[in-house]
Amino acid sequence: MRAKTVLPAVAMTAVSMVLTLAVVVMWLGTAVPWPVALVVGLGIDGGWLATLAYERRLAAQGDHNRAVTAVGWSFGVLAAGVLIAHALTAEESAGAWLAVAWLPIAAKALWLVHAMWERTALTPVALDAIRGIQQEARDEAAVARARLRAEAATEETRLTAVTEAGARVARVQAKTAQTLAGAWSTLETARAGEETGRALTSVTARVTPGVTPRWELPVWGPSEPLARSLESAPALTDEALDVIVDEIRTSETPALSYREMAARFRAAGHSASEVRLRAAWKRVAA
Repeated sequence: MRAKTVLPAVAMTAVSMVLTLAVVVMWLGTAVPWPVALVVGLGIDGGWLATLAYERRLAAQGDHNRAVTAVGWSFGVLAAGVLIAHALTAEESAGAWLAVAWLPIAAKALWLVHAMWERTALTPVALDAIRGIQQEARDEAAVARARLRAEAATEETRLTAVTEAGARVARVQAKTAQTLAGAWSTLETARAGEETGRALTSVTARVTPGVTPRWELPVWGPSEPLARSLESAPALTDEALDVIVDEIRTSETPALSYREMAARFRAAGHSASEVRLRAAWKRVAA
């Protein structure tokens, strides 16, 4: 994996150095002796190579020096400037020389990419661990999605069953109400019929002579509470109620509490509202 980043950087650096040396020799060779031009070209390439080697040494030690990096980029910019100046002053193939003038900058950029790769590179053991963690997370997510889908399907089935059961209950209730309505209509018709009334009157007259009862329809729906029917009977006077309450309260020693007295009062068949009974208790217990 390391060769994928270092080999392009090495190749680009070598091409840039060769081009820089050739351009310096051809460009300055017309003005100065060629050995001098060769020394200048080698100086540019040598300085670039020395700073690059020192940067790589620092990177291997996990260190970084901004001054060395700045010097290295300066040599790269200088090499690119030489190529650009040669391309602009060349009488022939100026476009071709200008097209390769970016190679020194590209070489420095490739070395920067390689350094970043080295700082973020992981061992195979770490990569295997990361892949395992990612696979475990994907498995857990898939299981969670499957569980949610199953729960949603179960809830949908339950709601469908509840809805269908409710619909069946509603249909049964509607059918029952219809049947009861028909029966009620039949009873009303029988009650209102003249012949039926006379027949029922003749039957009940034998049981209760001298009384012509009226046949009432059976109760269908809410009825009056039982307490009202009990209260409709002749109510006890306050004096009689006080006597009964006092007799029950003092029937035992010590005297009964209100709750025990009330229970015995109603068990004996007496009838009185809770308000009157409590008022009588207060009067006799005072």
